[in-house]
Amino acid sequence: MDRVGDLSLSGLAALLADGRFAVHTGSLVSRIQSTLPDVARSIHVLYAHHPYSAAPEFADFHVELGRPRNLRRWFSRQAEFVVDGERPFEPLPRDQAPAFLEWGLNWSIAASCHQWLTIHAASLERNGQAVILPAPPGSGKSTLCAALALRGWRLLTDEMSLIDLQTTAAYALARPINLKNASIDLIRSFAPASVWGPETYDTAKGRVTHLRPPADSVDRMLESAQPRWIVFPRYATGAEPLLTPRGKATTFIHFARNAFNYSQLGALGFEVAGRLVSQCDCYDFTYSRLDDALEVFDWLADGGKSDEN
Repeated sequence: MDRVGDLSLSGLAALLADGRFAVHTGSLVSRIQSTLPDVARSIHVLYAHHPYSAAPEFADFHVELGRPRNLRRWFSRQAEFVVDGERPFEPLPRDQAPAFLEWGLNWSIAASCHQWLTIHAASLERNGQAVILPAPPGSGKSTLCAALALRGWRLLTDEMSLIDLQTTAAYALARPINLKNASIDLIRSFAPASVWGPETYDTAKGRVTHLRPPADSVDRMLESAQPRWIVFPRYATGAEPLLTPRGKATTFIHFARNAFNYSQLGALGFEVAGRLVSQCDCYDFTYSRLDDALEVFDWLADGGKSDEN
């Protein structure tokens, strides 16, 4: 299948303008329509490794991103996100359109993909096993996710872990990683060759941008992985790396509160979350330096063996 990066920017813009462009992220297909030039540029950069289709017969989501179709368009520069004919959000400032697309796709997945237990957490794979990183905003979850993805861990997702209802396998999206404020500069310094989308300022989260996922993560995004660890990261300035066991009961409660569709799934959601937590080693992890964090996660991936062994 052709990749987005095979298209010229003008070719991509033409497909977007006509509503014929559809990007494949894991097992999901999003058909996108937009005439906004910065949206085309962002997709061209961030999804360069992803396969695309022109006017496919089926897509999971039909998205439009453009100027509002009301009087707002004459009074201020705004962008509006529409998915499957619905407008779930108020318009945002026009210069936030590329980020708005990513946020809107996140919402669309969380709101409708009930074939999985969908948890607000990052997840990555190494040696066939997955680590799930649930954490509240400001914990350093996305920063750690980006560093791991750039250092040998396969990115499954930065925002939403998709858990199979029968097997508890974690599915991949391999979409761009959302970073904000100081995390942007930290990862730029950590990986100078990394590729970024446009920066957006003065959002509700401050300065934000997105990091292009590694090519290998995209190439393998149809491969699921069995969760092995659940790690709750917490960034603390100057802290030494500390990995401590976490109780499964408190981990389960967190999952129940942070799964987007736990209530919709009812008893099945309870059962799947319980199986997932039971099969994983659960930890709290405090860190301040990315290199230290990488050593700890590599140690986990190697089976938690000490150097003496």
